[in-house]
Amino acid sequence: MDALKVALSSLGSILVLFLLTKLMGDKQMSQMSMFDYITGITIGSIAAEMATELEGNPFHPMIAMVVYGITALLISIITSKSLKLRKAIVGKPILLYDNGVVFKKNLTKSRIDITDFLTQCRIAGYFDLSQIQTAIMEQNGLISFLPVSTARPINPKDMNLSPAQNYVVTNVIMDGHVIKQGLAATGKNEVWLNEQLRAQGYKSAKDIFLATCDNNFNLAVYPLIKDAKSFDRLE
Repeated sequence: MDALKVALSSLGSILVLFLLTKLMGDKQMSQMSMFDYITGITIGSIAAEMATELEGNPFHPMIAMVVYGITALLISIITSKSLKLRKAIVGKPILLYDNGVVFKKNLTKSRIDITDFLTQCRIAGYFDLSQIQTAIMEQNGLISFLPVSTARPINPKDMNLSPAQNYVVTNVIMDGHVIKQGLAATGKNEVWLNEQLRAQGYKSAKDIFLATCDNNFNLAVYPLIKDAKSFDRLE
């Protein structure tokens, strides 16, 4: 009976979590504010307790979950209408770097150090701070970067060009295995694929970690390298 009760409670908590998620909105982790994150963790903890609690009324944690969900929804509505409350609850952007100056106090306020900041710069594609004009910590914890004008990628409009539209490539090999559905979507078969691999110097799909095919049937191949490679320059 205890096992049955846990199973039914688990299904009930899953249903409530699904409904609350739809009510609160489908936000990605990177889009969540600190309040959203804390609310999500709390609701998840209550759902786990509801699923495994054998004593007491299972509706009590369900009510708590609904209260948290509705509160989060109301706060979202209120902050969308009031700028002052939005700043108080959600927070406001923090300037981390501007025109060659790193603001140490603002880094501390954002709970990151210079190593974390440089890591985020590299993740964004900036390996040299001189390429950055401004860096801002947004309310959701992500850092926005404004490149200096000379480091900004050239826009086709800058050169009066009209490049052809790019399309999503199709995965045809992953982890050494041919993705038959993907290959069929390209209109090609394994005979063609093997010919393309041999033309690039590979014996079979087992030597490939990833291979993609674009609309022009160009095959991009990334070999399977089993050995690890160290990189100590940034330590």
